[in-house]
Order: sequence, then C-alpha cells, then structure tokens
Amino acid sequence: MSASMCLYRLRFLKSLERFGRVQALQTQRKFASTLTAIKDETETANTEAKQCSTFQSMQEERRERAERSVLISCPPKFNESKFLKLLSTHGTVKKYFFYHNSTTNAVVEFSSRNSIASLMESTRLPSGSSIPFKSRLMSLKWPDTQSPLRKVKLQDLTPPTPLDTIKKLSKKNSIDEQLQCLMDIYQLTEESISLRYLVCSLLGDLAGVYFPQSVIRPFGSTVNGLGRLGCDLDMILDLNGTYEGSQKRSSPHLEYQVKMALSERAMVQTILSVIARCLEKFGPGFGGVESIPHARCPIVRFSHETSGLSCDLTLNTFGMKSSELLFLYGQLDPRVRPLLFAVRFWAQNHGITKVVPGAWITNFSLTLMEKPQFKPEANLFIRNPFEEDLNVSKNVNEKQLSNFVTLCQKCAWISQTQNVLKPLSGSVKEFNSPWGFVALLPEHMYTPVFATLKRKKPSVNITDLFKTLKLTKKTDANEGESVVADQA
Repeated sequence: MSASMCLYRLRFLKSLERFGRVQALQTQRKFASTLTAIKDETETANTEAKQCSTFQSMQEERRERAERSVLISCPPKFNESKFLKLLSTHGTVKKYFFYHNSTTNAVVEFSSRNSIASLMESTRLPSGSSIPFKSRLMSLKWPDTQSPLRKVKLQDLTPPTPLDTIKKLSKKNSIDEQLQCLMDIYQLTEESISLRYLVCSLLGDLAGVYFPQSVIRPFGSTVNGLGRLGCDLDMILDLNGTYEGSQKRSSPHLEYQVKMALSERAMVQTILSVIARCLEKFGPGFGGVESIPHARCPIVRFSHETSGLSCDLTLNTFGMKSSELLFLYGQLDPRVRPLLFAVRFWAQNHGITKVVPGAWITNFSLTLMEKPQFKPEANLFIRNPFEEDLNVSKNVNEKQLSNFVTLCQKCAWISQTQNVLKPLSGSVKEFNSPWGFVALLPEHMYTPVFATLKRKKPSVNITDLFKTLKLTKKTDANEGESVVADQA
C-alpha cells in the first residue's frame, strides 16, 4: 500500500514538473512572440515616420524643387528628344511633363540651380518693344524645317466630367469605396501640385525684387491634402526674416532706414498694391490683376494664364495654420480626407458652396462644422480655431442657411427611408438605380446614367422592319396575280 502511494506520488510530481516545463516554454514563446511583434511594430512605425514628412519639410522640399524648375510654352508639334537634348546642354533634367492649357506647356525640373542660371543666360529676349524682365517662364521657338514633328504625351490636369464620375462611383462595392474613389479621381496630382509651386516661385522672383528675403508660400487646398483639380491657388507673401520687429537693444547696433506706415493694415495695403502694380505691368503670364485692399483681409486677385490657375495673394498667416491643421487631421486618420472630399463635392453640386464669394457657406466653414447645432432663432456661427472671436460664416444669410438645413434634412430622409445604402441588383456592375453617395447628389447628375441603362434595346431593327413590310407587300401582290390568273 505504501509502495503504491509512493509510486503515485512520484508520478504526480513528474507530471507536475512536466506541466511546469510546458507552461514555462509556452510563456517564453509568447514573450518572444510579443517582443517580436513589438519590434516589428516599432520598425514599421519608424519607417512610416521617415516616409511621412512634416508639413514644413514638405513645403520646403517642394519649394526647393520649384526653384530648380522652368515653365516653357511649346508649339503644338516639335521633336521631344531634341527638345530634351537642348535642355540637357545646361544640366541634368531630373523630371519633366507636358500639359495643355490653350497651348502645350512643359514643366522641366533640373537637378541643380546652376542649370537654371545657364539656361537663362542662353535665352534671348523677343524683338520689339518688350519689357526686359527675364523670368523662368519661356517660349520654345521651333522652326518648321526641323523634322520629324509630332505631338507629345500630355498630362491631364482637368477634373473629370460629372457623367464619368457617376459611372465610376456606381460601380463600387460599398460607400467607403465610393468616397475613396471620389477622392482618387478629383484630388490634385503630383504634376498639378508641382505646377502650383512653380507659379508661386515665379511670383516670388518678382516680389523678391522689392523684398529679397520674402517667400511666396501656397496655402489652403493646395497643401492641406483636400485640393481638387481646377481649384484656386491661395498664396501668402511671407515677410518673415525681412524685419525683426521693434526690439530694444542696449548695445550699439544698426537699423535700416525705411518708410513708416500709419498702421500694420496700411503697411499690408501698400505692399499688396505694389505687388499688384508689378504683376500688371511687368509679370509675364499674369493677368486680370485686381487689388482688394479694403476687405477684412486685403488680397490681390489675379490669374496665371500659362497654368490656367486663378490666384489670391495675401499677407495673413492664419491661413497657413489652418492648412497645417487640416493636413495633420488627414495624416492622423485616413478617413478624414475622403469624407471631406465627399462633403465638399456634395455641397458644390447642390449649390451650397460656389466659386465666387458671396452670402453662402464656404468649404472652410463646412470643414470646421464638426458638430453643427441649428436652431430656428439662431444664426450660423462657426468659430475659427485660430481667431476665436471670428465667425467664419458671418457672411451666410438666413436664406442660404435655411436652404442648407433643408437639404441636410432631405438627404437624411433619403438615407433612412429609401434602400440606397447598397445596390439593389445582385451584381454591383449591373446597377440600375442610384445608391450610396450617388443617391444624395442632384438628380440631374445621375439621371442620364441610369436612364441610359434602363432604356432597353429595340427588339426589331427599323431597317429590318421596313424590309419585312416590303417583302410582305410583294408576296401579297404575287399571290393576288396568281389568283386572277387561275380565275381567268
């Protein structure tokens, strides 16, 4: 009995020891796998951090590339290889692309600024009574005797048509895919962004004549990740570094002799008026210059004809802060940009927002409208996060606000009462009615698409029908003649 108990106890101890070793091994494996997972996550995060540049570094990188670039107007047909060979004599061409805006144009980026200097030295001024202002906007003169002449491949910098947009959105599998598709087809391309920075750089060359340390920086949709093809180009004349302010110094020092203005606003108005005058008289490619000095934020509005961009220039730096904030939102959560693209697209096509300024809601107001609370007796108030006393929707009147609220209620009713959250047919590619985000757009946008799909093909061809009628008449006539002959 005692021997059996000892044997049982020995087996129990061995089993307990074996169980302990197994548990220790499993714990060690789990710990090792956890460490590996943490290490992989850390390496992934470090890699993403290296790949994801900050807002300031992105601005500086693109600005530096723009300073190494030129914009050249080209004839409809020329030899692309010889054109690049001509440019390569001044340095290495890093990137280039062609686009069309009334004429064929080329954006060429060199690997060094020395190449730009060499190219400008060899470029001639046109004959006649021309203003001798040399810029990086040039024209290619290609003799007709040069051969072979052919068209070049052009980058499309224009937004797609609404009809094509509706077709692409309707063929997606979910609303999330629709929003992502909308952003993919409308967001600014790499070529479009490069062109915008180049326009800023060309304007900076002109402003640098009066303010050598100034920088023209884009802000708004161009840099916040929400830019659409064809949107305006907003720019800031950054005077940071030009003057250091009125800091008192006890030690001997020197100060520049300058003109004094009555106030900071008067100084801004004076600077912008000078820039506007220079753009109108001396700036090649700039036209339609309009100075608006008495606005709450004085601006200069103009167009750049070669790029086809409508531009606004200001000295107010609050726009850069809000642009960086929206850029960070888009970097932190990948759902932000598709959602804001959809809201802006929806508002524009319903007439809630418009290109020209007026008594309607702006895209910036829609973006800040995170938790709107509408009351019948209250006006629309959206606070600017950087100017808390400023109501960015102060311009919106009661009629526009009422239209906006009514439209929101209508879209909410469509989403809740109608089966539009998914396609009705079994196959997404066989869609027969608007669904998802498309169902919230104006009917005139999607009616042509679905009307075409619902229209059935005629069962009988009209030409074949006429042929059949002719054959029938001939057959009847022949039968009639045979009957008369038999009776005779």
